Amino acid sequence: MIAIGEKITQLRKQHQLSQAEFAKKIDVSRTIIGNYERNTNMPSVEILLKMANIFDVSIDYIIGEGQLSSYDKQVLKRIEEIELLDNDTKDKLFFLIDNVIQNFKTKQAFSS
Repeated sequence: MIAIGEKITQLRKQHQLSQAEFAKKIDVSRTIIGNYERNTNMPSVEILLKMANIFDVSIDYIIGEGQLSSYDKQVLKRIEEIELLDNDTKDKLFFLIDNVIQNFKTKQAFSS
């Protein structure tokens, strides 16, 4: 499991933010960001929420806990939208998804 500090560093770099820029966005000092990234200090729930909003992920994603912790908000939003579809539309969508996944797995098997 990835540590919270590593996940924060990873997300910060993906968003091309320096520690100072990121600190300013969540209203803490650069030193605090460094402490979070080294796992010296743990962010409060309030700070985690600010981070999640900036990175457009869930708090679970940052802390690496929970059933959906590996999914970003875009994936979760799509899952929520799929839940609203009628059963016939869901079946067609799942058929398409299953075919794309099978195609991907087949390509991987033959490229190895």
